[in-house]
Amino acid sequence: MKVKITKLQNDAIIPVYSSASAAGADLYNASGTVVINPSQTVFIGTGIAMEIPEGYVGLVYARSGLACKEGLAPANKVGVIDSDYRGEIKVALHNHSLKERVVEKGERIAQIVITPYLKCEFEEGELSLSSRGEGGFGSTGKL
Repeated sequence: MKVKITKLQNDAIIPVYSSASAAGADLYNASGTVVINPSQTVFIGTGIAMEIPEGYVGLVYARSGLACKEGLAPANKVGVIDSDYRGEIKVALHNHSLKERVVEKGERIAQIVITPYLKCEFEEGELSLSSRGEGGFGSTGKL
C-alpha cells in the first residue's frame, strides 16, 4: 500500500522502516534541537503531512529504546492520526525521567503503524451474560 507524504520542510525525513519485518516506520524530529525537562511534554514536529487511506489510521507509538533507556515517550501513549487529517504530524514527547533530555534534529522520536480499523454502529440495549461478567482489573487468571 502506498501512503502519500508531503514534506513541509525541505530537510524533513520521510518515515523509514528500520528492518524488513518492522511494523512501525520511524518518525523524525524536524523541529531542531529540543530540550525536554523532567515531567515536561513538548510537541515536536516531523516536518511531514500524510494522506492515510480511508479505512486506515496512523497509530503513533513510542520507540522502545527511547522510552526504556531515555524516558521519552508520547504523552498520550498512542497518538491517532485519522485519514482525513492533512496537517503536520507532531509527537507530544514526554520526559518520564528525572534528567533533562535533548532531542536533536533528525533524531528518531516515535514510530507510526498504519493499520485498518472497523467503524462501529453503537446501539443501546441489554448486554448478554458472560463467564467473566463485571470482573474488572486483575480479575482473570486467578484461581
